[in-house]
Amino acid sequence: MSIRFIYGRAGTGKTAFCLNDIKRKLNDGKSHPLILLVPEQFTFEAEKYLLNTIEKDEKIRAQVLSFKTLANRVFTEVGGLTRQHMKSCGRSMLIYKIIEDIQKDLKVYSKASRQQGFIKKVSEVITELKRFEVTPEKLLEITETIDNLGLREKLKDISLIYSKFEESLHQNYIDQEDELTLLAEKLEYSSQFEGAEFWIDGFTGFTPKQYRVIEKLLKKASRVNVTLCMDTSHNSYEIDTTDLFYTTKKTESKLLEICQRNNISYEKPVNLNIGIPQRFKESEELSFIEKHLFSYPYKVYLKKTEDISIFKAVNVYSEVEETARDIIRLVRDEGFRYSDIVVATRDLNRYHKLIKAIFSQYGIPYFIDLKIEIKNNPIIVFITSLFDIHLKRWSYESVFRYLKTGFADLEKEDINLIENYVLANGIKGDKWKEEVWNYRLNYRFDRLSIEEDEKEIIERVNEIKGKIATPLQDFYKKFSKSKNIKEACGTLYDFLVEMKLPQKIEKLIEKFKQEKEFDTANQYAQVWDIVVDVLDQMVEVMGEEKVTAEQFAKILSIGFDEYQIGSIPPALDEVLVTSVDRMKSHNAKALYIIGVNDGIFPASLFEEGILTDGDREILASHNVELDRDTKTKIFEEQFLVYTALTSTSKFLKISYPIADHEGKSLRPSIIISRLKKIFPKIKQFSNVVEMDTAEENLNRVSTPSPTFNEMVSAVKKWDITNKMHPLWLDVYKWYAKSESWKPKLTRALEGLYYTNQVEKVPAHKVKKLYGDEMYFSVSRLEKYAACPFAYFVQYGLKAKERKIFSFEPPDLGTFMHNVLDRFSKALEEEGLTWQDIDREWCDEAVAIIVDDMIQKIPGYILNSSPRYKYLAERLKRVLSNAVWVVSEHIKRSSFVPLDHEVAFGDNQKYPPIKIVLSNGEEINLIGRIDRVDIFEKEDEAYIRIIDYKSGNKTLDLSDVFYGLELQLLIYLDAILESAI
Repeated sequence: MSIRFIYGRAGTGKTAFCLNDIKRKLNDGKSHPLILLVPEQFTFEAEKYLLNTIEKDEKIRAQVLSFKTLANRVFTEVGGLTRQHMKSCGRSMLIYKIIEDIQKDLKVYSKASRQQGFIKKVSEVITELKRFEVTPEKLLEITETIDNLGLREKLKDISLIYSKFEESLHQNYIDQEDELTLLAEKLEYSSQFEGAEFWIDGFTGFTPKQYRVIEKLLKKASRVNVTLCMDTSHNSYEIDTTDLFYTTKKTESKLLEICQRNNISYEKPVNLNIGIPQRFKESEELSFIEKHLFSYPYKVYLKKTEDISIFKAVNVYSEVEETARDIIRLVRDEGFRYSDIVVATRDLNRYHKLIKAIFSQYGIPYFIDLKIEIKNNPIIVFITSLFDIHLKRWSYESVFRYLKTGFADLEKEDINLIENYVLANGIKGDKWKEEVWNYRLNYRFDRLSIEEDEKEIIERVNEIKGKIATPLQDFYKKFSKSKNIKEACGTLYDFLVEMKLPQKIEKLIEKFKQEKEFDTANQYAQVWDIVVDVLDQMVEVMGEEKVTAEQFAKILSIGFDEYQIGSIPPALDEVLVTSVDRMKSHNAKALYIIGVNDGIFPASLFEEGILTDGDREILASHNVELDRDTKTKIFEEQFLVYTALTSTSKFLKISYPIADHEGKSLRPSIIISRLKKIFPKIKQFSNVVEMDTAEENLNRVSTPSPTFNEMVSAVKKWDITNKMHPLWLDVYKWYAKSESWKPKLTRALEGLYYTNQVEKVPAHKVKKLYGDEMYFSVSRLEKYAACPFAYFVQYGLKAKERKIFSFEPPDLGTFMHNVLDRFSKALEEEGLTWQDIDREWCDEAVAIIVDDMIQKIPGYILNSSPRYKYLAERLKRVLSNAVWVVSEHIKRSSFVPLDHEVAFGDNQKYPPIKIVLSNGEEINLIGRIDRVDIFEKEDEAYIRIIDYKSGNKTLDLSDVFYGLELQLLIYLDAILESAI
């Protein structure tokens, strides 16, 4: 029983030493297991390295394990798997249910369970407490000695939730943290690792439970080797927290304590920090970075650099594009393989879509090592919106989020049709349960009856409604009869099967594969498995519990939130795109670190989670050790910078944009200034100012598609400046000779001289578009004068703005206009004039007209809700006042109403205004005048045109001159022409 430390800074070959040591042991004639123990996420890479080092038939004795697979081996041998394993989604769902049940007993967090992300934070703090062996009882005990009232109440709530969770968990289940506790217990009875030798590699630190497992391994194994990324043993328990190797030195101290406590012998360590590190044998510059990046005082590299460079980009797009170009150069000119190259960033979420687009354009094979959330996947949206429809009373958003997933057995045209209908009529809630919809598509006060073409559309809408509402209502009816979660999960699964969701997903997966969208196909396959897994976890963890539909939907959503999905590398020779904190297992020959900006890399960290840094400090003073605080994590960012910059063996290029995608300025990271100090002659490039050197032009030549764009830019520049590098003439000739590129080249060159001058459309095409009948309303002329394109869209394409169920100013104007028109007709029918009526008659007549208009149109907005009914009452008062003001104005005027709603056009009271055009064709202006007044004096008559407006409108002669305000003058001309 012994321990041996293997010291080595980055690149010294610690993993290689372990592998070679294992290979050497395989020839010692013994049979005890040789185990390489690595972090879970690096087991695949470690197995590849091991297979490349040893013979295949020796794989049985030499194995790669993680703590998780080690536990599985031990449990299989000595038992321990009697309780079911609870996954993270089951854990979060159980925590939510517990908080709902004990909500009244919580003081600080009684209302927090409904806050976004709260359950995740509670799950994280419970995991942390378990990981550091803090029990609910110990937490409650501490609250008796803490003076801080806020923290005391917070810890009491956490302790209560934690204890209820442990109580529920240990009845039938075990979670990941309990596995390590059980592993430490069961290792004592395991014989398969008796006398084994372990090499623990790739860790910077361990949790208390992992230390306990290592303690048991030290007692059972012949030797435990531990690699530590550090210079040499510090030989002191006083470690400076600002030390680059603080974490690994602290790990060494704890392991030494364990050895002293258990009388484990300490073997002479292996020190690999001698000479040039193995990784940097071919690059003196990269070796210099490893030694002096964080050394104080720093040393300066006086030679010109060849392997390290810095690139300053205009924006993130040009930064990624330069990276793509340079990758092509490395592969084409320097003999690199794509698999030798890694692109890393601290903020992969910001870059991954851009990388995907640009690398695809450049024909670079790549794999993005990124896990994505599934909550926005159409399968998940289909399921979650299924409950949103019920809980949000068939709201527009929930219904059409459900329909637009593509799993509801409806064509897109049908969805668009019913969506327009629903929006126009404000359909939600119980209206979806109506047997038949008879709401109008377009409300017209002059045509209250439904037209034939409108009837056909409404019939089609009702057919679509049936396909939507019937299966959903059947599901809600069955779901409401569920006695517990188990039955509710069964009802949901049955519905998904009835909707043939598995078959639809299979078809989509095949479609994506045919389109070579393998990532998307893989995601859809994983998501369906996750859906089934979440339902299984719900049944296993809380199957007999009774819940409301709202609680069930929340539990389901929490379960889905816990899952992220990744992709499998589709090829062997491809560029790896990853985050800097996931690079430990990748031996890159060429490394591009992008996005090296201030606050991004190293990252600016903030307090997160339920326990603040202050809380942790107080708990530490009560001998409760927990995870690192924010200050420690900030120092660990320094170690992350160190490991990132030393992960490559031949080539390093660091880039940063000076602006983000919105144009906001970005500052370079402190890493940039540090490298410039250490390497005063470092190669620096930038595209902020474009250089026209031979090298720069050659670098812009890569693969056909992006090079074509560069060539077109060069030709355009030549057209302006009459200057072009000769290289682009050769490139142009290549495209001109290519049969596949020639048509595109012709179009591109034509585009260079495109002036965007609109040509006059031939007369025969105009007639095809607008028709032969040359009748125009005044508003059409005004529309054309204001914006010819708007005229084309409205009258040529016949495009209409989608009608929304609301009462906007234009609707108010139309409504008031029709009331005034009907009021005028009512006067005629009663044989009255405007001078005859009084205020009481106005009030009664307006009220009757408004009520009649509202009641005769099914589903009209002013009769749809108490709010709109109140608005209708207000409109009665407003309109009554307006009518009374008109009446009083007429009584005091010399003008008297001659006519109202006066139409001029064919078969109307007055003929249209005819205008002969320069080509001899004739157009007819038609329209309708709201009211015409007349004043007669002796042999003369004066005409006044009245146009009702609901807003404040004046006649501006400059608008008349430019054709923007023609209505009143043309109406007056129409009356005068007919009078003559």
